[in-house]
Amino acid sequence: MHAVETVTVELGAASYEVLIGSNVLANPDYWRRHLDANGVLLVSNNTVAPLYLQRLTELLEQLRIPYAECVLPDGEQYKTPATWQQIITQLLKLPANRNSAVIALGGGVIGDMAGFAAACYMRGIRVIQVPTTLLAQVDASVGGKTGVNLPAGKNLLGAFHQPALVLADIDTLRTLGKREYRAGIAEVIKYGLIMDADFFAWLEANQGAVLAQQRETVQYMVATSVRHKAAVVSADDREQGQRALLNFGHTFGHALETLTEYSHWLHGEAVAIGMLMACAYGERTGITPAGTAARLARLLAGMQFDLSVPAGLRADDIVAAMRIDKKASSAGLNLILLQKIGQATISSGHQSAELRQSFPTQLLFKDQHDNYQ
Repeated sequence: MHAVETVTVELGAASYEVLIGSNVLANPDYWRRHLDANGVLLVSNNTVAPLYLQRLTELLEQLRIPYAECVLPDGEQYKTPATWQQIITQLLKLPANRNSAVIALGGGVIGDMAGFAAACYMRGIRVIQVPTTLLAQVDASVGGKTGVNLPAGKNLLGAFHQPALVLADIDTLRTLGKREYRAGIAEVIKYGLIMDADFFAWLEANQGAVLAQQRETVQYMVATSVRHKAAVVSADDREQGQRALLNFGHTFGHALETLTEYSHWLHGEAVAIGMLMACAYGERTGITPAGTAARLARLLAGMQFDLSVPAGLRADDIVAAMRIDKKASSAGLNLILLQKIGQATISSGHQSAELRQSFPTQLLFKDQHDNYQ
């Protein structure tokens, strides 16, 4: 039996625990004080529900908690107001009251939509995050960012709504496809890049164990990432300052996702390329030390990321999509750039012309990592 690690997100009265380990998903000891007779809506998707939903329904029946289910289609393309409305409809049918709870069982898309529904229903009810993907365990489930996408851009409709509890059962990662698991590694690498050079070096040294999903390696990787996320969120829960550093690579990555209508990349794959683009741009502006992009590209290639970008994407289109990002202002675009591996900074006032000039032909790459080896 492996120990379960607890990380606390310190937010005063809104503080909550993140439990990380094996066999936590259906252990009633972790659930009792968070559920009551006011009822629960279980929100999942048609990929995760067949694997884990029954464990939670049996748990709720054991605890005599009334519940309903809302199983949605799987995929970023379904992270829309229309799909979100289905969750609201099921809450009304339960019927849920202000003391009811939503359980989000799935990856980041489910967590975002279920959390947003909980934030809006009756002006806010509890949500418990049960992330089943690596990306959701290390990033999306912690911090209270919720929302849905609009055609104009990613997460343009949303709210900050902290969970009451996060249960990160690392055993659920065994049922992930290789591509989905690898996509989560991008967010793990992000923590090393922006705040922990030793962790970045550890990832470089343990690529084989990470890809093989060795249990001790996975638990250390998830727990370390969550501790970093928790520390940032505790200091800046509404993204007024330091928390913006967690967006490293995301402004670039979100633009790529938007331009391909969320159908070409998984989120973590777009973030991986976005981080590499941010490093390359940082080097061109003199903020990031030369060679940083090459080192990151080697690690991403070692983790088996495909770093190619469709040939039809143009620099002008990427910049235009970046301008719609939430980090943009009238003074220019705010970007998170690396001062060195392990230290990031918020860099303001980047203009469209400057960004376009940073994307020469060789950066809109079919084999991007080859350019940095």
